Amino acid sequence: MAVSAPLLTTARLELWQPQAGDLADLYELTRDDETRRFLGSFAPSEMDAFARLYRNAGSWALHGYGTFMVRMKGQGRIVANCGVFRSHRGFGSELGLDNVPEAGWIVHKDHWGKGLAREAMEAALGWFDAAHGRQRIACMIEQGHGASDALAGRLGFVRYATHQPEGAARLALYERN
Repeated sequence: MAVSAPLLTTARLELWQPQAGDLADLYELTRDDETRRFLGSFAPSEMDAFARLYRNAGSWALHGYGTFMVRMKGQGRIVANCGVFRSHRGFGSELGLDNVPEAGWIVHKDHWGKGLAREAMEAALGWFDAAHGRQRIACMIEQGHGASDALAGRLGFVRYATHQPEGAARLALYERN
């Protein structure tokens, strides 16, 4: 059963629940090398974009929340993918990132430094809190991504641990209660 997500709007943005027609734009968002720099070491592919889209749609269908596709008001192209989704990272229960709400944001490099991630995440977190009640939300950021570290703090997240998965970059783990 599909969940009908709200259309959230901010001063500059429209946030939509992912739809099948978003695949091409999501692939364009995540295939840019600079945009993808802190998303792990995967090579961009349509298959990865497909998996990301369906993981997000599954979060909506199973839990009633997930990430939003973000567009500039009145425009059709996706410029970001932001929100709270259900995650299971497989890091172990002691690290607190298995089967919990997780916040995340990806913004195309052409829109960096304009406050769009903060604007989208404030809307998404506000909606999540109103719809599901304020609760613990985790977040992970690849170390060295200063802009996302700063944004996490502005959104009320506090760093509680670090983790380095085998063969991957070191991660800073955050939570907001």
